[in-house]
Amino acid sequence: MTGKMTPAMRQFYTMKEKHPDCIIFFRMGDFYETFGHDAEVVARDLDIVLTARGKDREGNRMPLAGVPYHAAETYISRLVSKGHRVAVCEQIEDPKKVKGIVKRDVVRVITPGTVIDESMIGSAHARYLMALCQDGGRRRVGMAFLDISTGEFFVEERDADGEDMGVVLSEVERYRPQECIAVSVPPALERRLSEEGVVVTTFREEAFEPARARTALLEHFGTHSLEGFGCEEGMDTAVRAAGAALIYATETQFTALSHITGLSVRLPAEQMALDAITLKNLEVTATIRGEGKEGTLLHVLDRTKTAMGSRTLRDRLVNPLLSVAGINRRLDAVEYFCGNTAVRTGLRDLLRGCADIERIAGRIAYGNATPRDLINLMTSLDAVSGIRTFLPDDVPPEIADACGALGDFSDVIDLIGRAIVDEPPANLKNGGVIRGGYSPDLDELRGLSGSGRSWIAEFQQSERERTGIKSLKVKYNRVFGYSIEVTKPNLHLVPPEYERRQTTANGERFTTPALREKETIITNADERLLSLEAELFAGLIQTLAGYTGGFQETGRAVGVLDVHAALAGVALHNAYSRPEITDNTKTIIRDGRHPVVEEMTPGAFVPNDTLIDGGGDQVLIITGANMAGKSTYMRAVALITIMAQIGSFVPASYASIGLVDRVFTRVGASDDLASGRSTFMVEMQECANILNNVTDRSLVVLDEIGRGTSTIDGYAIARAVLEYLHGSGRQGPRTLFATHFHQLIEVEGSLKRVRNFHFAVKETGSEVIFLRKIIPGATDKSYGVHVARLAGVPAKVTKRAEGIIRDIGNGAASSGKGGPKYTQMLLISDNPAPPVHNPAVEALRRIDPDTLSPRQALEKIYELRKLAGNEEGSE
Repeated sequence: MTGKMTPAMRQFYTMKEKHPDCIIFFRMGDFYETFGHDAEVVARDLDIVLTARGKDREGNRMPLAGVPYHAAETYISRLVSKGHRVAVCEQIEDPKKVKGIVKRDVVRVITPGTVIDESMIGSAHARYLMALCQDGGRRRVGMAFLDISTGEFFVEERDADGEDMGVVLSEVERYRPQECIAVSVPPALERRLSEEGVVVTTFREEAFEPARARTALLEHFGTHSLEGFGCEEGMDTAVRAAGAALIYATETQFTALSHITGLSVRLPAEQMALDAITLKNLEVTATIRGEGKEGTLLHVLDRTKTAMGSRTLRDRLVNPLLSVAGINRRLDAVEYFCGNTAVRTGLRDLLRGCADIERIAGRIAYGNATPRDLINLMTSLDAVSGIRTFLPDDVPPEIADACGALGDFSDVIDLIGRAIVDEPPANLKNGGVIRGGYSPDLDELRGLSGSGRSWIAEFQQSERERTGIKSLKVKYNRVFGYSIEVTKPNLHLVPPEYERRQTTANGERFTTPALREKETIITNADERLLSLEAELFAGLIQTLAGYTGGFQETGRAVGVLDVHAALAGVALHNAYSRPEITDNTKTIIRDGRHPVVEEMTPGAFVPNDTLIDGGGDQVLIITGANMAGKSTYMRAVALITIMAQIGSFVPASYASIGLVDRVFTRVGASDDLASGRSTFMVEMQECANILNNVTDRSLVVLDEIGRGTSTIDGYAIARAVLEYLHGSGRQGPRTLFATHFHQLIEVEGSLKRVRNFHFAVKETGSEVIFLRKIIPGATDKSYGVHVARLAGVPAKVTKRAEGIIRDIGNGAASSGKGGPKYTQMLLISDNPAPPVHNPAVEALRRIDPDTLSPRQALEKIYELRKLAGNEEGSE
């Protein structure tokens, strides 16, 4: 069938064979057409009309779906957001200058991880391509992260940790890449990546080979070794990942990507480790539900004015420092802006004028910057010039270093100002971009084109007067050029020298020798005008590309200044204080608050004190009522620690934070049915991760360990975990241990670094008031029935539940005749006897009211009644 296809269809199939995994956007005139299965996918995912035209290879009608070329970016963006790869096949010849078929070729492949166009990115957040590489023995894993929109490029190398590779998932949660390339990915990991919205792309093995990857990096950076980037030795797997990422990006973009000017190494010893579970549980950058950033720590702190600042803040939040000196440098900057309101507000006013300099620089280097990008760049650089002169000399080192990195681009501001009109169009299609006076040749062509149009207007008027046809018009048509239009009622007035060109529904079109001659002059002038404007703009882009490195450095410095000023504003608005950062293992917090909860409930938050000492009060067992505030309190301590180590003020009247190397959390209950993991299995795997990786400098937050299994097993596991974390040495990890296993409070008497605390509750008759205040000592009440009442469970059910609890507590029989007698289970005894397995007691202990909906609570109550021997309908 190939021989019967049109030449254009043969071109399409050639492109499809080269890029089988891509949707081919095939340029035909003013449209990008898609064919065959591509068209069916595009019509479905973009909700556009699917038609058919011509024949495919099998002789069937060819499905067709097209989009206007001027709106293609919007459509491509939607496809890429759904995980598709799009190959843009352009006409690489001018159709006006070619007889027969126009040459076409793929000029770019757009994938989720290689988007650079402003209209496709959609947010200020970094947009990473991730490359994943394992060594032969699967002992080490190398990861590279590349944001081609800004040129940011860094690598990490970690110990592998099993088929699911939790270390990889932690970095995915930390950096949120859009796409991951690898030779192969274990099925379990690929499933988890897909669940996180990461598109997994299989890339050829050759790109990951050590020699090929290293050569790609050396050639790109023009160096003889990677020593200057810190990865010459001991990071072979990371180098392989970096080389593959660069090869992939270069091949998909069909350019050298000159704005990728460096490669950095991120070492575990320099940053606090926050695994995926902790980032999710603490809702640092995304909520547990994954519904945007509202309700996250990032949402509370991100009051930045620029895209660069927003990216910098997010990166710091997921990479807290492990250097007392480095943290204090940042805190000095925040404190300076807190104490100098005029400087802070003036700086933030100037920052409002800064567009995304880093990404504009990327588009300039790539060659797809728009005229409006250049105006935004000029305005931004002008604001940067204002910042350089505005900030005083006597500023802390962190601010001074950022100021020193702000470049002087007065020549660039002058160049763009002379070259581009004040309000340019979005693209070069119709010209009108280059300012008058920039190019004498362009000015001459404009004069010629303008005089020609003036001649047309004068010609139209003179012909109306000469012929007496008042409605006579001279119009331009792309096919027929300029012509004289005369309506049917006036055709009898047409002079004999008019030459008929075309008959229309309302009349006829004519021309004259003089009009034809002037048309040629005007058309040639317009074509040369557009061509020269495009040449001048391309030359301007090429000149500006030489400043790319300076633009990027300036953009990063703007981000740093923006973050410090923003954090100062947040600190003042929310009454945060500067934390004291120490090298010991103590955490002291006075009047600590949860930064997110207090913002969502202004004026209602009850602050609490905390003292955890790795060598003193190391483990705090926290008991108390459901909904009393245990989880909020523990999360607040963890978030305050993270905030302190990124260099932020914290929600407390005073805080002294001994450096924490890792924050571990085990909270909530969930299962993973897709991989056959029960709630308890998930809980134990998360617990294993903590116990296998915790150090004396870690902070551990455990909420209800052991509740996913039977009461006895759960208690035994919880106590064993607590004893393990306490250890037998002189100190251990700072640990917050919330539990409903009230027997655990006895551990305080046998382990010297364990202390009991509970949340105060005020009882007034049958009512309970949660005071939200943590106090020393323990409690053995959970107030589950009260919570059920608050949740809306019918009064009849909650009253019956209270009765059952009384009966169980008294060891009494149920009200049913002949029903079994219940004895409360003793989990600790000097002379333990075989426990009496009472199904109602065990079922009751397994209930966690915090996780139940009203309907589920009601169902649980009926289950308890059945277990207690009550027949349905008894009173």
